[in-house]
Amino acid sequence: MHDQNFKNLILDYPVQALQFFAAEETPDDLPQARIIPFRQEQLKERLGDRFHELDTPLLVEWLDGRREVVLFLLEEETEARRFSIYRLAHYCLDLAELAQTDRVVPIVIFLDRGRHPYELHLGGDRHNYLRFRYIACELKNLSADAYRDSDNIVARLNLPNMRYAKGQKLDIYHDAQLGLALLEQDPNKQLKYVDFVDYYADLTDAEIATYRNDYLPEAEDRMGLAQILREEGREEGRKEGRKEGRQEGETQTLTKQLQLKFGELPAWAEEKINHADKAQLDQWVERILFVDTLEQLFKP
Repeated sequence: MHDQNFKNLILDYPVQALQFFAAEETPDDLPQARIIPFRQEQLKERLGDRFHELDTPLLVEWLDGRREVVLFLLEEETEARRFSIYRLAHYCLDLAELAQTDRVVPIVIFLDRGRHPYELHLGGDRHNYLRFRYIACELKNLSADAYRDSDNIVARLNLPNMRYAKGQKLDIYHDAQLGLALLEQDPNKQLKYVDFVDYYADLTDAEIATYRNDYLPEAEDRMGLAQILREEGREEGRKEGRKEGRQEGETQTLTKQLQLKFGELPAWAEEKINHADKAQLDQWVERILFVDTLEQLFKP
């Protein structure tokens, strides 16, 4: 669930994601670059069982040639103890060879404070022959106060994942939702990421009641559609959102993959995707790697 949440977030907001998760490696002219997901069918064919579908490789290129192409690999780790620096290093080497570039920037987004290695050194008594590092974005070590007024929507949505005092929980939640309302104008994405913030804030029923009484009246004029959507959908969403959210995430991921492979989708294809159940979505996700047309993909 966490992997899919962050993959959707990165694909929806690639510039803001790189600016937040990998600030030290993102140039000022990143918004002028073209950012595209690296073709996953190539990765699966090349890496086989080592392929991790929920990693997110992004190829960044400047069409005017002002900079060389760079490949960013973003990986989310819910539990730091499960992180393998060997696997990440292996994956980066495979990607570099496949993309024919040495410009690869690995980024790992950690949701907890667990211990994990930051560097890998391979060598003997006299020399190190391989040194590997990555950018570690440890959300729980970031101060939420530093991002409460950020104009980066990825930072604002991740406020509940950052460090803050216990008594600040509703303030932080409010700033995340307010940021969504102010920084995202698409009502579909507003609804989608209202649920993202709810999921990671994980408010109790008592906290929800306090939020409604103490925060919403003051914010009504500014929150606009996001507030309305949240108020209308929260009770049902907390009961059904987990299950529906997973299927919605699969639907959106499949749609993005199809658009990258085939371009703009015809209405009939979108209709099929939007009305498919989870089993059908899973079948299409697997089949996309091996078909050349939409008709082949949707063939019964």
